[in-house]
Amino acid sequence: MKKKSSASMAVMLLVMIYLLIPLVASIIYSVFKKWTGILPEGFSLNNYVSLFTDPNFMASVGRSIGMCIIPIVTTIIIVLLALFVTAIYFPKLEKYVQIICMIPYTIQGVILSVSILSLYVGTDSILSNRLVMLMGAYCIVILPYIYQGIRNGMNAVNMPTLIEAAEMLGASKIYAFFRVVVPNILSAIIVSSLLAVGIIFGDYVLIRNLAGTSAPNMQIFLYQTMKSDSTKASAVFVIIMFVTFIITAIVLFLKSRENKGNTQKK
Repeated sequence: MKKKSSASMAVMLLVMIYLLIPLVASIIYSVFKKWTGILPEGFSLNNYVSLFTDPNFMASVGRSIGMCIIPIVTTIIIVLLALFVTAIYFPKLEKYVQIICMIPYTIQGVILSVSILSLYVGTDSILSNRLVMLMGAYCIVILPYIYQGIRNGMNAVNMPTLIEAAEMLGASKIYAFFRVVVPNILSAIIVSSLLAVGIIFGDYVLIRNLAGTSAPNMQIFLYQTMKSDSTKASAVFVIIMFVTFIITAIVLFLKSRENKGNTQKK
């Protein structure tokens, strides 16, 4: 058993090293002026200093975070309500909801952005606003991941049984759903949200086609920086990765605190 455990640990360590090589190389490249030989030359933190003192870069960080929060929260609310209605009132329609939510898997970013532009540009409605179109496009892109995670969580806790038990205690269906079911599937919601954060943070096609340079996020800033300074672009990439890690760590920390609180209550 110990040999198997040691072998498993060795394999996991090798996989982690392999996955971290690009990030480590980017970090090294970002803190040196050039790296044309075996070893980099000219250690300097000027790239990071210039980025954190650049108001355009800080604004792009804020836009990226905002572009994650709004579509994810909107999609979660829509999916929760849709699954609540279908599971409780129209269970036969659930398979059709699933088909609709899975359709975005087959839609490429270029096709989606061009379709949205051709449909809404030039209209007088609020949907013609570029940022509104972008938020809607992100909601479509992350819909399958949010839906699948929440659906799996609901199936795991047997949602109809929980709601029936709450109704026997005098609670309404909607109250039981949000006060009993949703807290029990919070882990599934968090995992789905983290996956959606990674998808939105890594997007370049949708924001480039729909918003252009009017609302540049970190990916647009990275693309523009690559044209002028490769070492500075590496610094931007490193910051993007660390922002993603920080968001993940905060969510997992809040989740661990919640689990501890539930354990103490029990």
